[in-house]
Amino acid sequence: MKRSLGNAGELFPQSVFIIASYDEDGVPNAMNAAWAGECSRHEVCFNIGDHKTTANIVRKGAFTVAPADAANVVTADYFGIATGNKVNKAEKSGLTFIRSEHVDAPVIEEYPLTMECEVTAIDGDEHGARVVGRIVNVLVDEDILDADGKVDFSAWRPLVYDASHMTYRVVGEEVGGAWNVGKPLV
Repeated sequence: MKRSLGNAGELFPQSVFIIASYDEDGVPNAMNAAWAGECSRHEVCFNIGDHKTTANIVRKGAFTVAPADAANVVTADYFGIATGNKVNKAEKSGLTFIRSEHVDAPVIEEYPLTMECEVTAIDGDEHGARVVGRIVNVLVDEDILDADGKVDFSAWRPLVYDASHMTYRVVGEEVGGAWNVGKPLV
């Protein structure tokens, strides 16, 4: 038997994206955004409200996305709790922010995967927007790559946000081969 839970769409775990940007003075900032994801193989999309990051992205037209992992859960959560309008989150986090070689945005060295993105569409303004960015380059630590040079989710252990329980979970367990496990039904 099924039960109605209303119209809340927060039942599925969401990627935990750490979105980094520079302000008008070149100061790096990072925020935790759960309403985000890849919208194609070469694009990311996210919805953000009235944040320092929103204004930075509108101004600079660039950002980086580092999906958070289990090793960085404390700083990932911090980036969602603190506001860049009141504190220098990059400095307070103790992490290493370096300039991207491809876009006008910072890369956080301690996060093992970073997508460097150029803004291709903004629906909204510095007070809240849906942002689409083209992935210009992806940086990956070699220790999360498998023997074939592909990202190994078991080694990486990326986080997802479980909004129903307000907790972070880890991705990693393989349960079946895509485009393969369903073949018996074809």
